[in-house]
Amino acid sequence: MIATSLDTLAQLDVLAQQTQLGTEGIRGWILDNLLPLLLLTVAILLLWLGGGKGDNAGVMRRVGGVVVALAIIGLAVTNAGVDIGTFIAGLFSTGG
Repeated sequence: MIATSLDTLAQLDVLAQQTQLGTEGIRGWILDNLLPLLLLTVAILLLWLGGGKGDNAGVMRRVGGVVVALAIIGLAVTNAGVDIGTFIAGLFSTGG
């Protein structure tokens, strides 16, 4: 019994070394499936909450918040935050 368990662990160790594990699969699934579904939900809620009542100013305030949130998501997804941070730091530092 113990020999079988050790053999199974050895096989799992070899399998783990051969397999490249990462988060690309879940990241791709979120970007391809979850993010568009959330955007659709937000759009429907914005139309439902403010569009029917004629509160156009309230809807536009909410849309502004959604645009800011989308910009933050875009920075996180494209890894452009590092470049923007380097640029902003370069504005305040004295390079030489």
